[in-house]
Amino acid sequence: MQTDLHLFATAILLPLVGAVVAGLGGRLLDDAMAKIITIGCMGVAALCGVGALYGGWSAGFAPQTVPLADWVNAGGFHATWTLRFDTLSVTMTAMVLCVSLLVHCYSLGYMSHETMPTYRFFSYLSLFTFAMLMLVSSNDLIQLFFGWEGVGLASYLLIGYWYDRPSATAAAIKAFVVNRVADLFFLVGIGLVYVLFHTVQYDQIFATVPQVLGASYSLFGTTFNMMEVICFLLFVGAMGKSAQLFLHTWLPDAMEGPTPVSALIHAATMVTAGVFLMARMSPFLEFAPGTRMFVIFIGATTCFFAATVGMVQPDIKRTIAYSTCSQLGYMFAAVGVGAYQASVFHLTTHAFFKALLFLGAGSVIHAVHDEQNMFRMGGLWKKLPLTYAVMWIGSLALAGVFPFAGYWSKDAILNALWASGSSMSHYAWTLGTITAFITAFYSWRLLFLVFHGAPADEHVRDAAHESPAVMTVPLVLLAIGALVAGVALAPYYIGAKQDLFWNGAIFNAPGNSIMETFEHVPALIGLLPSIAGLAGIALAYVFYVASPALPASMARSFGPVYRFLLNKWYFDELYTVIFVRPYAAIARVLWKEGDEGAVEGLPRDLVRATVTGASEAVKLQTGSIAIYAFTMLAGLVVLLTVALCG
Repeated sequence: MQTDLHLFATAILLPLVGAVVAGLGGRLLDDAMAKIITIGCMGVAALCGVGALYGGWSAGFAPQTVPLADWVNAGGFHATWTLRFDTLSVTMTAMVLCVSLLVHCYSLGYMSHETMPTYRFFSYLSLFTFAMLMLVSSNDLIQLFFGWEGVGLASYLLIGYWYDRPSATAAAIKAFVVNRVADLFFLVGIGLVYVLFHTVQYDQIFATVPQVLGASYSLFGTTFNMMEVICFLLFVGAMGKSAQLFLHTWLPDAMEGPTPVSALIHAATMVTAGVFLMARMSPFLEFAPGTRMFVIFIGATTCFFAATVGMVQPDIKRTIAYSTCSQLGYMFAAVGVGAYQASVFHLTTHAFFKALLFLGAGSVIHAVHDEQNMFRMGGLWKKLPLTYAVMWIGSLALAGVFPFAGYWSKDAILNALWASGSSMSHYAWTLGTITAFITAFYSWRLLFLVFHGAPADEHVRDAAHESPAVMTVPLVLLAIGALVAGVALAPYYIGAKQDLFWNGAIFNAPGNSIMETFEHVPALIGLLPSIAGLAGIALAYVFYVASPALPASMARSFGPVYRFLLNKWYFDELYTVIFVRPYAAIARVLWKEGDEGAVEGLPRDLVRATVTGASEAVKLQTGSIAIYAFTMLAGLVVLLTVALCG
């Protein structure tokens, strides 16, 4: 067990070493050496992470901690930097490191056209990975929040990596600001946890939950259940990181960063942090039924919303980005019904096929010289046979087609939603099943537009070429994961071995039997998602292969609906009217009237008065001795008069 703990700690710390050496020493080291160091550290870390996972499973995943250093010691509050070794943290660590390693290797080819040294890019990738590992290995809420903010910072740096592009810097700022809004709720939730439990350490607060279930919180004359309030605040924080409805607007714009960044954000880091938080806080959520209903509603609605937007996007990366948003909705809906294991299972399988799809899209973009509009592509499958094949595998997994990875995890979620039996869970199941149809439709829309049919731009097709091996090998490895991860992991995550595998890392209350009952849904209910997925594929074939003129005709016939979806339900425009413009107007008033008018104006007026007074005073200095003598005499007379009269 000590060996496993040492491997685990090494896996967490090595990405930090790579980030610091490449980032601070990049100017002194050769650019190639900085890449070797970051990828070498990531490779060793991935091996250690997988080794810790294997060792932990062999030993039964007995929860352990690895204390590293004091973290905070102020007054009566004490927090240490401690790594938590349990099933949830180790599986997340292994997944993050494996995907991140492949993204690092892929980036060697994708960023090869950059004229400037890329040591800064690789340093940021490693920093991003380390921040996510800090988050998933946390043993208390303080360390979790540190990692939480760390991935926010790293995402800002990576999304805005091409800082000479105004769209990239705007997207980075947008991601940072939207997440800060959600993080305020998260921070208040952590504060209330400390107020209620007098600690933020997981084991201590989880053990105390049964004793504080009746605690209440009063606000504006209304009393709220404290557990519901805390869970609601933590979930709003998760909504920001995981781009759920109302706080999702940053995610599509994050596509302005390099494609490897998109893969890392959407597959293994950042957006999965919210799902991890909900799974880690399962001992809280189990006793907050009101919040769980809200989680189901937001997750299901996000799932449907993002899918409808994704099916009309012309940009290849934005289409895949909205699919991420949609799949995260499935995960949160599963959390809402208490199927945390199914949620984390889908998180894991999703990491493989979503990284595959993004890196496959990057391979296409790299091949066609940075073109991202799918309507300018077409007929590329002969030019990019390997990319075409792996994109098929990723799309089959995303659509939930048997036996690919997404089939096992997505069907488990939908079955759990149906088995839960509440009206809200049936609402989520209905939207989830409809979304399965839409997901398959826009996935094959992408495949048919990019790889089939007559090319819209002959120059784009003729200039296309398959990516180098440093990019295609990671694609093949991810394709293997997208093919076999579901069937390989299902017995452990949601099957017969789940109790032994999770070993208490995820909590299900005594009344929560969803993980036993979800397998017993009616046969038709279990088959409907697969039927819907195949129907979506068939419809995409009709629209984009058999009758390619049909989509344009439909867009004209249903113009308002098409524009509504194309403009993403007008959320950005709505937020501009409600938040951005009033904020800009207030800022302009404070700038002109407050800053320039008062703060800068008062010293300016004082200076002007001083200059005016001085210019008038100098007029008294005439240079005439007679006037000076007369003035002195007059002053003497006044002085004597005052003295004598006094």
